[in-house]
Amino acid sequence: MRSVDFNTSWIFAENYNATESIVINQGGARSSKTYSILQMLIVKCMENRDLTITIVRKTLKALRSTAMRDFFDILKSHDLYVQDDHNRTDNIYQLNGNRIEFMGMDDPQKRRGASRDILFANEVNELTKEDWMQLEIRTRGQIFADFNPSDEFHWLYTEVIPRSKFIKSTYRDNPFLDAKVVERIERLKDTDPEAWRVYGLGEKAMSMDLIFPNFTISEIPESAKFLARGCDFGFTNDPTSIIDVYRDGDDLYFHERMYKWEMTNADIRKEMQLLEMDVRLPMYCDSADPKSIEELYRLGVNAKPSDKGKGSIIAGIQYLKSFHLHVTSDSHNMIKELRNYKWQKDKEEKRINVPVDNFNHCIDAMRYAVFTSLHSKGSGKYFIR
Repeated sequence: MRSVDFNTSWIFAENYNATESIVINQGGARSSKTYSILQMLIVKCMENRDLTITIVRKTLKALRSTAMRDFFDILKSHDLYVQDDHNRTDNIYQLNGNRIEFMGMDDPQKRRGASRDILFANEVNELTKEDWMQLEIRTRGQIFADFNPSDEFHWLYTEVIPRSKFIKSTYRDNPFLDAKVVERIERLKDTDPEAWRVYGLGEKAMSMDLIFPNFTISEIPESAKFLARGCDFGFTNDPTSIIDVYRDGDDLYFHERMYKWEMTNADIRKEMQLLEMDVRLPMYCDSADPKSIEELYRLGVNAKPSDKGKGSIIAGIQYLKSFHLHVTSDSHNMIKELRNYKWQKDKEEKRINVPVDNFNHCIDAMRYAVFTSLHSKGSGKYFIR
C-alpha cells in the first residue's frame, strides 16, 4: 500500500512512538488529540496487516458524529477511502488487510464481544469503570484513550493514569486550528475561568459550583409524554439548539435534537425536516428574537415565544430544580453543558445567584420549554405558589 504524508502535530509522534500498554491523552478542546490518534492508527494499518482495531465511545451515535466522521474524512482527503471496504451495517472498515470496527458501549453484546489488538477509547471519561474493565481485558495490545478533564474526581485519575503513559495537550498544540475556533476557546478566559482551565488549558477541573449537580443519564420511558420543544437561537459564536422535553409525573426527560452553528431560519426548518421532527409540535423559542420566531412560523414550524423577562432565568432554573431531571445518553452536548453550567462568583470568590453566561444553549432551550409550558400550572414536586 502506498505511503501517505500526513500533516501532524507532536501529539501524533508521542502516541506513535509510545511503547506503554496504555496511553492516555488528556487535553483541552480542539487540541488535535483525537485527530492525531486517528492518523496514528491509519499509519499503523499501512505498516501492518491482520490487525483488529476497535474505536469506541459511550454511544455509537456520539461516535458517529465525532471520531468516526474524522476517521473517514482523513481517509477521503488522502484518497484512501474505498467504498467496497466499508461495511456500513456493522460499522467495519477494512484498511490494508486490517479490520477497524466502530462500537458504542450502549450495545451490550459488543461490549462483551470479541477481543482486539488495539483499542482507541474516545472521550474515555464518559465510560464507567465496568465499561473500561470489559474493554481492557479483551485488548491484546495497546490501548489509546483521550478525554477533556471536566471531572474533578474520576476513576481514571486513580485507577488508570498512574499506570499509563500520560500526554497532555491544548489548542495551542494544534497548528492547523482555524482562527475563529481559537477565538471561541480564548473567550473563556474572560467569560468562564473554570471552563478555561479545563477546555483551554487542559487542566483537571477544580471544584465547580454546578447549578444542576443532580441529573440522571437515562432513556425516555414509554410512560413519559411529550411536553414541549425548546429552541435557543445562535449563529456565529453560539449554536442553535433544539431540545425535546417529555414528562412523567415529577420526572422530566430531555433529548437533544439539534446543536449547530451558522443556521438560518430556513436552515433550521430544513434540518427539522431531515431529522423527521414534527413541526406541528409547540416549540418555545427565545422571545428576544421575535423576527426569527415569526419567520419559522411562516415556514410552517409551530414556533412560539417563551416566557422571558426580568428574573426569568433564575425563576426558570428554580422551577427546573423542582423536578427530577433525566437526559438521554446520546444528548452529549447537553450532558456537557449540565456538567459545566455553574454560578458566578464575586471578587471574594463567593457564589452569587447569577449563572455564568456559558454552557447554556441546551439549558436555555430546556428552560424555555419547561418554564413556559408548565410554570403557570403549579407543577413540580416542590413548586410553591
